[in-house]
Amino acid sequence: MSNKIINITIIAHVDHGKTTLIDNLMKQSGLFRDNEVVEERVMDSGELEKERGITILAKPTSINWKNTRVNIIDTPGHRDFAAEVERVLHMADGALLLIDSAEGVMPQTKFVLAKALKQGLKPIVIINKLDKADQRANEVLDETFDLFVSLDANEEQLDFPVLYASGRSGWADKEINGLRKNLHPLLDLIIEKVKPKELDKNKPFAMLSTLLYADSFLGRSLIGKIAQGTAKANQRIKAINLKREKIDEGRLTKIFRYEGTKKVPIETGEAGDIVIIAGLEKANVADTICDLEINDPIDATPIDPPTMSITITVNTSPLAGTEGKKLTSTQIRERLILEAENNVGITFDENENKDAFIISGRGELMLEILLTQMRREGFEMTVSPPKVLFKNEDNGKKLEPLEEVTMDLDEEYSSKIIDSMNRRKGKLIELKDTGKNKKRLVFHAPTRGLMGYTSRFLTLTKGTGVINRIFHSYGNYSGDMEGRRNGALISIENGKAVAFAIFNLQARGEMFVTHNDPIYEGMIVGLASKSGDLEINVMKGKKLTNMRTQGTDENVVLTPVRKMAIAEQLGMLNTDEALEITPKSCRLRKLILDPHERKRRSRVS
Repeated sequence: MSNKIINITIIAHVDHGKTTLIDNLMKQSGLFRDNEVVEERVMDSGELEKERGITILAKPTSINWKNTRVNIIDTPGHRDFAAEVERVLHMADGALLLIDSAEGVMPQTKFVLAKALKQGLKPIVIINKLDKADQRANEVLDETFDLFVSLDANEEQLDFPVLYASGRSGWADKEINGLRKNLHPLLDLIIEKVKPKELDKNKPFAMLSTLLYADSFLGRSLIGKIAQGTAKANQRIKAINLKREKIDEGRLTKIFRYEGTKKVPIETGEAGDIVIIAGLEKANVADTICDLEINDPIDATPIDPPTMSITITVNTSPLAGTEGKKLTSTQIRERLILEAENNVGITFDENENKDAFIISGRGELMLEILLTQMRREGFEMTVSPPKVLFKNEDNGKKLEPLEEVTMDLDEEYSSKIIDSMNRRKGKLIELKDTGKNKKRLVFHAPTRGLMGYTSRFLTLTKGTGVINRIFHSYGNYSGDMEGRRNGALISIENGKAVAFAIFNLQARGEMFVTHNDPIYEGMIVGLASKSGDLEINVMKGKKLTNMRTQGTDENVVLTPVRKMAIAEQLGMLNTDEALEITPKSCRLRKLILDPHERKRRSRVS
């Protein structure tokens, strides 16, 4: 039995190798049997996490090393899930800061490190992916030290230990050209450097609820680090919020701890351990779960506010109900309330009639993940264009969210990118060479101008550029911004698209539908090459005659339809448009489908 507990979190920019490193730490600590089949990135257990290769939810695991149990928490690297990172740092005694040896310090590295330093953690720096051909470990170490200094790290934090590693190959070493045997130097360094706080096991039980998830067997489960005392199965407990109000009371029905990725039931949990408890129905993240005699909550860091919102309503298109099973506003409302309870990065609001629901989040990806999950669960809905959430100061000054955008690209594309960012009110903050005809551009730009910009960026850089965005601050409102320049090609008929009609309309712009796709009046079937909406008929077939002439019956060749992610489609919408989402399709449409009603409304406004 391990008699010492260390809780450590791995923080890094997206795709710098956190989850892969944890895989190999688990294998080398003897957690799996020799003959056990273990999939790659075992910590990314969600369907969307596996598909996209990103971590969305923070998840703990546990390994034993030299008579010490090390609880490791894998955290998301993407900016939209920063709420998860902030909460997880409360549970940690130390942090491993992972940095790619080629990419170096990136926007999210800066964000997560700032949060860790603020909590007083002393990070261990790991320069990862040293097996890359373009690694520049020494320069990256200098960049990292400069980052610590710029974030006002204290002397102890500046004296950080450094390891060079390849998480994929499963080795870590104190020297760049060391023996490269295994990850034991990292495990030994964690035990040597990370000093857990002394916690009192004799005080009444209290823990801060840090993560929450619904379990089909256990029901509502709360994860957190026990701050004091011991938790025993069947004891009476309550939940209090930050305002000292009692939220819930009940019996601690089950306690689990992590061993590897498995949840193992235990009778008693001690101070310092990360446990999963069940038995409370109303308790939420940031609530204190405690003994009945405790009345003071444990402090929790306030979560950064949302910066973007969408409005979700029932699907009102003529095709409603043909592809999904969950169609009613009641079903959509219940699902969104559940999401807001389980995901502190999202807030829920509704109108008086309770038929339009406003969901606010930290960015496009967070909202896209929610909409994608609902699609897969069989929901149909109509989604409005995203709106940026402004702030108003006491003096009436309007503030809007600004993002720091970091771009790595080939030098030949830099002028095009600078021009496109200027149109989006972006300000160039930094421009530097990163070698081999490559540039790094850093902009501060309003969130309003960046909606759907990623696809535009990839087009301008011919798919070779890398873009990263992170919330920077609220800044002065930068004035009106031009919307989409291209008009919409709008269907005037209900039915199915015909190849002959599409072929003849391709010259008008980019088509979003192909032969036999269902269409309806008011649906956006393409994007015009000029400004101004255009109503078209994509059902017009070829007129048949009894005359046959040479050269008129050649095959119709259609341009393939571009596949767009939900975030890109939302970013494309004008204020009088919406996105219809069903389990099988995503269709752009006008909010008002009837063309006469649209014209009447436009005259009034």
